[in-house]
Amino acid sequence: MRVRPVSIEILVDELADRLAGTAADGRLRVAIDGADAADPAALADALVDPLRARGRPAVRVRTDDFLRPASVRLEFGRTNPDSFYLGWLDEAGLRREVLDPAGPGGSGRVVTRLWDARTDRATREPYRELAPDAVVIVSGPLLLGSGLPFDVTVHLHLSAAALQRRTGPEQHWTLPAFARYGDEVDPAAFADVVVRLDDPRRPAVVLGS
Repeated sequence: MRVRPVSIEILVDELADRLAGTAADGRLRVAIDGADAADPAALADALVDPLRARGRPAVRVRTDDFLRPASVRLEFGRTNPDSFYLGWLDEAGLRREVLDPAGPGGSGRVVTRLWDARTDRATREPYRELAPDAVVIVSGPLLLGSGLPFDVTVHLHLSAAALQRRTGPEQHWTLPAFARYGDEVDPAAFADVVVRLDDPRRPAVVLGS
């Protein structure tokens, strides 16, 4: 396995080039998978303007806006790592409202926000029509390995030590879920792009991923 250090700017440019050149005649569903400590939302946000500059309209979706109701998420307590691993994300809603409509033969009509976790209420936004060549970028943790239909997957990898160091104490209860994710899913073994982010200032792309 070889690893190539890159700057954040080069990483964004290379990913934008890759995505803009993929499925140029159709829509593209992209996962930016990573723990909050790796800040997948920041990378996903950074791709929007470069993709648009390359002629591919980009739409952002955050899994924080597709959580299950608190009555489901917190059934076994507020700090249960198994619930975080298995029951936090409304995968059916994400598939129904975003991934299936954005996929081959889909309607192209998506909802980018379904649930407000702060108020624990539905917050369905109006449907929006995707351009025929739109890139839908979904960011969040634990996205891979459950059968969600993504066309391109990017995994932001942190070692166990880096994950613990960069996760706030109030979120340490989630660490067993990420350990389980690494053991059971091993996203770094199959994601289309794997980026090591132990040092957030010095990302490194795993070659051959």
